[in-house]
Amino acid sequence: MKIFQKTSSFSSEEKTFVTIGTFDGVHFGHQKIIEKLVSEAKKEQKKSVLLTFFPHPRMVLQKDASIELINTINERANLLEKTGLDYLIIHPFSRAFSRTTALEFVRNILVNQLNISKLIIGYDHHFGKNREGNITQLTEYSHLYDFKVEEIPAQDIDDVSVSSTKIRRALHEGNLKTANHYLGYNFMLNGNVVNGKKLGGKIGYPTANIDIKEDYKLIPKTGVYVVKSTIDKEEVFGMMNIGNRPTVNGNHQTIEVHFFDFNKDLYHQNLTIELLYFLRDEQKFESLDLLIHQLKKDEHIARDYIKNNL
Repeated sequence: MKIFQKTSSFSSEEKTFVTIGTFDGVHFGHQKIIEKLVSEAKKEQKKSVLLTFFPHPRMVLQKDASIELINTINERANLLEKTGLDYLIIHPFSRAFSRTTALEFVRNILVNQLNISKLIIGYDHHFGKNREGNITQLTEYSHLYDFKVEEIPAQDIDDVSVSSTKIRRALHEGNLKTANHYLGYNFMLNGNVVNGKKLGGKIGYPTANIDIKEDYKLIPKTGVYVVKSTIDKEEVFGMMNIGNRPTVNGNHQTIEVHFFDFNKDLYHQNLTIELLYFLRDEQKFESLDLLIHQLKKDEHIARDYIKNNL
């Protein structure tokens, strides 16, 4: 899969099959749509193209600081790479771009830049300035510019929407089993390992402190999780705490991972942490000794889970 950072960078002498959308989560509902795109394109010996936008339109038009996305844009690209797509275009969304009319979008982007042969689009999809473009206009333009339009049934699009809502709700509730089931993979956090207070090392549980720079990334419920990561091509398991560290009077949220049977220096490395199982809610303990006692219990349960489930 080749990635382009704007539509004007893309060119193809071969005709393309295109789908458009956010595809946040790239969950099993999205995968169904992409599989359809890829298989139909191959059947017709055309190239498959997924056009998405970043930042999310709500982040630009509504200045929506509360938006929570299941994936960062890099995570989304990595997941899409596994689907068999030929091309991914991540076009920058801006206020200026939002003023593109439906006709300009079809003519300038889909036809002139993407060399479209067929558009596979969601039910009730709106696009262009003030969301003026709809399936009726698309059908008219398709006759004018000689491409086909296929609308994905309402039921399938509803399934996609419901799945995304269920995934977000499940992550906020610590229900990883449901979230990972709908995703079709383990929910992940990506970030750089930064310096922390080094308290973990003093109590026998050294941690890697994960700094996630994308403030739009959904952070699941506070608490303790069983996790895994791949470090230097080796699968490593551990437990992770998301929370404010109330036992030591912490005043801001941290994400700290303790890896089992592992002692390499991870500072400044970028890690992908896969969340496997929710162990417990964050608690405040009356002393460090009680915290250490609980961490030992957590480790025992986590190791049992890994042994019996993975």
